[in-house]
Parts: sequence; C-alpha cells; structure tokens
Amino acid sequence: MRPPYWLRAKRALAAADPVLGGIIAQHPRMQLVSRGDPFVTLARSIVGQQISVKAADAVWGRLLARCPQPTPQTVLRKRATTLRACGLSERKVEYLRDLAGHFASGRVDPTRFAAHSDDEIIAELTEIRGIGRWTAEMFLIFNLLRPNVLPLDDLGLLKAVALHYLDDVPTAELLRRPGRERVERLAAAWQPWRSVATWYLWRSLDPVPVEY
Repeated sequence: MRPPYWLRAKRALAAADPVLGGIIAQHPRMQLVSRGDPFVTLARSIVGQQISVKAADAVWGRLLARCPQPTPQTVLRKRATTLRACGLSERKVEYLRDLAGHFASGRVDPTRFAAHSDDEIIAELTEIRGIGRWTAEMFLIFNLLRPNVLPLDDLGLLKAVALHYLDDVPTAELLRRPGRERVERLAAAWQPWRSVATWYLWRSLDPVPVEY
C-alpha cells in the first residue's frame, strides 16, 4: 500500500519543480512501500553493510535458516559462533547483538516512534553500534515512510542532483559541506516532501526500487 500522502506529494512536487515533474511522469505507477518490521529492517541493514546485495541476501538466508523468526530475543539466544557461521564478521555479530539488546531492553521501542521527530529517531538509532546517520535515514524513509527526509550522505541522491540540476558540479564535490549546502538550498522547494523527491531522483538513475 502506498503512503497516504503519496498522490498529494507527487502533485505538489510536480507543480513546484518541473524537473521532478518530468521524472515523476516517467514512473506513473510506482510508489514507496514500507519494508518489514523495524528490527528486521535494521538487522538487514547491518548484514548488508559493505558487501554486495547478492552476498547480503545469501548471509541473510543462512541467518534465517538458523533463526527462522529473527526477533531480538531469538538473536540474543544464538551463540556468536552460530551467527558467524552464517557469514557474519565478528564486528557485524557485535552490531547485531547490540541492536537486539537495544530492542529487547526497550531502549529502542518502535511503538514510541510515532510520537518522535525524525531527528529524535535518528539520535536514538545512532546510539546503536553499526547504525549511522545514513542507515537511520533509510529506516525513516523505507520503514516509517517519513515524508520529509533528505539523506545528504546518499551518493545516489547526490549523483541524481548533479545530473539533473547541477551539471557543472561533480558528485564528489557535492560530498563536501559547501556542496551539501547547495543541495539543501535546492531541496527547499521540495518541502515537506523531500523523501518523495529523493525517491523519484533515485528512480531516475535506477527504475527498480531498492528494498531496505
């Protein structure tokens, strides 16, 4: 099911930004979809760090074979050696167990997220080992369907902005603070739908949505 704001956001972005309007028109029957429960979404993000999508899928499949219901409690009950046998590095095992500990103890409680701002959730999630700001922002977009996230550390977003708006600026330059400030100024026109704008800019580079 698409987010309840999706059609309203599409219309507003197309009216405010002709470039986005053209991209949106090229993808008329696609929309953002929420992915799984919060713990599984974040666990998969840890599993997939710094490896290919194919490798991450294989490791996740082996983890599910040993832990068919990957809840915080079941992950914590598994020995570190069992988790490493799935293909996880020692560091990723530590990250996964820290994530499970935060959920099991209630330090991270998804039932409270609805009352929290994006920044509050980012601050909460980045206290977990292995969860950085980019991962927290992907969680806001893909799991909580928050409408106004602008992930300035995302290379895909920066590449699309350079391609469609700033063809005189290399993507690498946008990674620097002045470059990001330029992207922020450009994205002011996308408020309060910056997640939707980002999602369509991703589609302009790859029409197949990535799942997080």
